Amino acid sequence: MKNNMRVLVSIICIISSCIFTMMFMFINDNDIKSFETMASSSKKGVTLVANNVKNEDTKVLEKAVVKEEVDTDTNNIDNTSEVEEIKSEEIKEESPIVYDGMTLEQLASKLDRNFKNELFGKGYLYASYSLEKGVDPYLAAAISLEETGCNYNCSNLVKYCNNVGGMVGSGCNGFSAWPTLDDGIRAFIDNIYRNYVAYGLTTADTMNPKYAENPMWSVNVNNYINIIKNN
Repeated sequence: MKNNMRVLVSIICIISSCIFTMMFMFINDNDIKSFETMASSSKKGVTLVANNVKNEDTKVLEKAVVKEEVDTDTNNIDNTSEVEEIKSEEIKEESPIVYDGMTLEQLASKLDRNFKNELFGKGYLYASYSLEKGVDPYLAAAISLEETGCNYNCSNLVKYCNNVGGMVGSGCNGFSAWPTLDDGIRAFIDNIYRNYVAYGLTTADTMNPKYAENPMWSVNVNNYINIIKNN
């Protein structure tokens, strides 16, 4: 009887041990699976965070590159503006004001805006030679416009005799003639200086009695001077 009881107790102990062992293994398996699940989730989370950080870093880098390009373009624009300003200043230094707040080139351009046909393009010669001889460039240009009509259509005196001032003489039906138009322009300005400016006759009004019989001549010349100034 006692032996049977011992056997039974031994069996019960063995069974209990097996049950506890199985329970422990089950619990450990679940814990391991839970740990693996948690680890997997953590790994995914870390990977996601790493990717996000990488993406953010990429975006920041791209923005930095774009900003650098924009800054470079802006600097180029600023540098271009500075270069243009420097060039403009250099031009101003190289081209002094010679008459009525203008450089010689600006004065020549203003005169050319009033010259048509044969006289167009002769603004520089009128401007430079008038200033050289001490003659008002506006006055010289205005007299030529009055005498030749080159504000609209140059007269035959210009076309065939290169006479831009209506100067009388020989060689062209009672008027002076020159081999080239440039020669005629210089001779005309020389005439104004030698026979008028040298005697203090520096305006159309003071020149009128000596230059033309028409008393309205000075009025017409002064009108042309105003047109030139305002053009």
